[in-house]
Amino acid sequence: MRIALLGPPGSGKGTQGVVLREAYGIPHVSSGDLLRAAVRDGTDLGRKAKAFMDAGALVPDDLVLAMMKERLAKDDCRKGFLLDGFPRTRAQAEALTKMLGEAGTPLDHVVSLSVAEGEIVARLRGRREQEGRSDDSDETVRQRMRVYVAETAPLLDYYRSHGVLREIDGVGKPQEISGRIRSAVGGSR
Repeated sequence: MRIALLGPPGSGKGTQGVVLREAYGIPHVSSGDLLRAAVRDGTDLGRKAKAFMDAGALVPDDLVLAMMKERLAKDDCRKGFLLDGFPRTRAQAEALTKMLGEAGTPLDHVVSLSVAEGEIVARLRGRREQEGRSDDSDETVRQRMRVYVAETAPLLDYYRSHGVLREIDGVGKPQEISGRIRSAVGGSR
């Protein structure tokens, strides 16, 4: 099963990603983790990405896509994968669709976790208090939400038009949300 997990910050993507990885026996592929690993390992792509990261700039789509292509070609992704944090923009989604189409491995499902902004702010405020995370301040969260609405939310229409979008109510106990996702995507190991 090939799944992309979308949702605003604090929507539960990380929690549900673990559940999906275990339920379907597929690797969890995070664009952020790939970038950090490539930089740490000193790969060609990592050295190129590091220059952008050190300058505080976004890593260009072509480098991120090259890392994704390399990662998704590994043996453990043959039976499927779970994308987390990718794609983030329409350009990335279109490039991913083309790349996966050429490999004959299109996405089966794009799961979007829907959570109201007020609930997200409350969740992340709680996380900040529990974990001491400075990136979860109310204003930072609201800025991250604005970025999500401007850049990532438009992907919902893109994937809806491709017939793979599964919109899931992301409010409730984690097990309830997991149940909704599994009902929507079906299958298991």
